[in-house]
Amino acid sequence: MRAVVMEEFGVPPVVRDVPEPVAPPGGAVIEVDATGVCRSDWHTWQGHDTAVKLPHVAGHELAGRLVALGAGVRGWEVGARVTVPFVCACGTCPQCARGDQQICDREFQPGATHWGSFAERVAIEHAETNLVALPDTIGAAEAAALGCRFGTAFRAVLRQGRVTAGQWVSVYGCGGVGISAVLLAAAAGAKVVAVDVSPAALRLAAKSGATSTVDSSEFDGPEAVAAHVRELTSGGTHVSLDCLGAPSTCAASVGSLRKRGRHVQAGLMPPAQGVAPIPMHRVIGGELELVGIHGLQAHEYPELLRVVETAGIDLGALIGRRIGLDDVPAALAAMNDPVPAQPGVTVVTFRD
Repeated sequence: MRAVVMEEFGVPPVVRDVPEPVAPPGGAVIEVDATGVCRSDWHTWQGHDTAVKLPHVAGHELAGRLVALGAGVRGWEVGARVTVPFVCACGTCPQCARGDQQICDREFQPGATHWGSFAERVAIEHAETNLVALPDTIGAAEAAALGCRFGTAFRAVLRQGRVTAGQWVSVYGCGGVGISAVLLAAAAGAKVVAVDVSPAALRLAAKSGATSTVDSSEFDGPEAVAAHVRELTSGGTHVSLDCLGAPSTCAASVGSLRKRGRHVQAGLMPPAQGVAPIPMHRVIGGELELVGIHGLQAHEYPELLRVVETAGIDLGALIGRRIGLDDVPAALAAMNDPVPAQPGVTVVTFRD
C-alpha cells in the first residue's frame, strides 16, 4: 500500500510503498476513506513526541471501512463504516474500567505509538473497545475530524469545561479544535469570544457563532489580551480554552477567567516550547480550575453525534481544504507557519 513515511524528524516525508498491515488478534484493519492533517501530526514530524520511532507513518483522524477483522472480534462485519478516537484504549485497565478510556494506562495511538492513517490502510488494536460506527448521514471527510479536533472540543467544552447556556467562553486559537469549540459552545447557548492572530480564522469563528472576536496580534503580550477579554465580558469568562497550545495562549487563557472560572488546556504543550507563565496569583485569588483534555472515549461518540444532529452543526464547515495523499508532506511543512494560509481543517480524501 502507499503511505507517507517519515524517515527523519523535520525532513519532508516521502510517499512510497510499504507492507500492508495485518489485523492483530482482537483488532481490525481499516481502509482509509479520509484522514485529517492535524497539528499533532506536525508535532510528531518535528520529533516532539518521544514515543515515535522512525521510520514512521503519522495520521490519527481517520474514517473508513473495515476490510479485515482479527481473531475473536465480535459485533462487527467487514464493510462497516467506522472511525476511532485518536486515543485508543485497551478496555481492561483501571482507567478503562472507570470509563476513562481517553487516559488508558496502555493507550494505543494511531500515528504516534503505532503507524497511522497517512496510508491507504491502518491496523487498530482492541476493535470492540475502539471502533465507532458512522451513520450514513456523515461523509468520510466530515467524520475524519471527529476523532481529534471535534471530539477533543466536545469533551473540552461540555465535559471538562461544563459549559452551560448564558456563560461567557473564550477560545484561544481558531484552528480545527478552536472552531469546533466555538460551534459547540454556541450550540450550548454560551457567548463566545474567539481569539486568534489570523483575520481569516476570526471571520470563520464569527460565522461559526462567536459573539466577539479578538486579534491578539494587536496587543502587547498575554496579559494585555486577557485584560481586553475581561473587559469585553464584564469581569472575565466562565470557561476559557487554549486550543492552540503555546505558552502565551495558555497564560492569556488563564488570565481571561473571572473568579471560580475554568481553564481547559486542549492544545498540546510540548516541553520544547517552554513553560507557560501562568498567573498563579489569579489562580489562587480567584479559586480558578485548570484542567487538561486528552481526547474522547469511544463510548461518548453516540452522544457527540446526537449533539451534532440536534444542534444542526455543519461538520462540513470545519473543512478548509481537501488534498490527496501526495500533498501531505507539503501540508505538514505549511504548519511551520503559525498563521495558516487558509482556515479550517485540511483533510486527505481517498474517497467519500
